[in-house]
Amino acid sequence: MRIRVVLVDDQTLVRTGFRLVLDATGDIDVVGEAADGAQALDVVARTRPDVVLMDVRMPGLDGIEATRRIRTGPHPARVLILTTFDLDEYVLAGLRAGASGFLLKDALAADLVSAVRVVAAGEAVAAPSVTRRLIAHYLGSTPPRAAADRRLAALTGREREVLTLVTRGLSNPEIAATLVLSESTVKTHLGRILGKLDLRDRVQAVILGYECGLADTTQ
Repeated sequence: MRIRVVLVDDQTLVRTGFRLVLDATGDIDVVGEAADGAQALDVVARTRPDVVLMDVRMPGLDGIEATRRIRTGPHPARVLILTTFDLDEYVLAGLRAGASGFLLKDALAADLVSAVRVVAAGEAVAAPSVTRRLIAHYLGSTPPRAAADRRLAALTGREREVLTLVTRGLSNPEIAATLVLSESTVKTHLGRILGKLDLRDRVQAVILGYECGLADTTQ
């Protein structure tokens, strides 16, 4: 199955570089480009891509609002946020707007291709260590324990343990080893967590976990 991609960035050279990398693969087609958010909405509506590579700092309609409109529109392509710095306040806003992850603009070509494929497959892209640092930097202090407990009341004890480890950046194999579970069981728990808390993916789960104080290793 070929992956259809739209590139959104106000720098022509950036779009050209990404196109050269993606066009060299055997399974990814760049079906459109846009220089700002407004153009992106038009191109996405016309081409119906699987993945949008979205810059955030653009004139006019920025990438955050464009992401929100794409994700809530009739053809909700998955969005991968592009950023110059890994600690960028816009990245967290983009994740909250519905993006499936983020990628540094200076990423290796192989990482770019891998990220597009992962997002197209329905997964989230963001290195756990970078995600945790980003979210911790911008969310600030954690809420009172009672407020966190109310938000997580629908979870079983085991599901809360899994969410806590997800928040702290552990991968599924690491969670399985820590809790002495199979990987498939961890995936099942994670799916139930996302469903019960109405979360889109692992990135949103990490954000919620931080908001509930689950990253606090003293708990």
